[in-house]
Amino acid sequence: MFALDTLTHRLKRGCETMAYPDGPPPALPDRHGGALRVDGARCTDGCGACIEVCPTDAITRPANQPIALDLGRCIFCHACISACGPAAITPTGDHRMAVRRREDLVLGAAGGEQLRLAAALDEKLRKLFGRSLRLRQVSAGGCNACEADTNVLGTIGWDLGRFGIQFVASPRHADGLLITGPVSRNMELALRKTWDAVPAPKIVIAVGACAIAGGPFVGRPEVRDGADAIVPVDLYIPGCPPHPLTILDGLLRLLGRLETGDRAPTPR
Repeated sequence: MFALDTLTHRLKRGCETMAYPDGPPPALPDRHGGALRVDGARCTDGCGACIEVCPTDAITRPANQPIALDLGRCIFCHACISACGPAAITPTGDHRMAVRRREDLVLGAAGGEQLRLAAALDEKLRKLFGRSLRLRQVSAGGCNACEADTNVLGTIGWDLGRFGIQFVASPRHADGLLITGPVSRNMELALRKTWDAVPAPKIVIAVGACAIAGGPFVGRPEVRDGADAIVPVDLYIPGCPPHPLTILDGLLRLLGRLETGDRAPTPR
């Protein structure tokens, strides 16, 4: 009788997994502004207010050029948005931020105003990983924020396993690594050994500002300022932490499950 009641209850609740990517993506919370956009034409000559308030030196101003914003270093505190009178930096509300090349995270100046979204793996790797991707997650000195949002993908609402993507306990059973944290000196050897244990061919995904560029710890002698100081990175997913939707979008783009446009859309 108990089993019958349980089955009846589950049938009444129906499917709780989101329809995305077949349906519209869930809305980002108000406090999460999504990707940022830089409009260099709005920059005022001599103004450096946004540079002064940035805690990770993610904003620079090359000589005789507008500001440049490195989303890999950005922790999305929005201090620059508040400080910028002419609104040269604005949130887009767009969850899509994953890129394949580190330099594509630099907006403004020579980098352009919008993100160049991640392209899929080459055909050979897509055939290997497209239907079944196993990842070993490595927390290389992280604060557990990126780790927590990665874990959310395994819950019933997201159900990462429906895409054939799973996290595994052993690197010897993995197709690649998903790295969080700034790679502390104490985790450097462990990360190298984990990378070496993954059979080739293999991929690496850096999740969060820390794993990309050191985050708020950038420049400290205790960290290596990101994963690509130790291992080659195939996908960069910025954020502090990235929203689970941003992480999922990046993974699906890497596997060729989403249509890939060269750039993110104009903000709403």
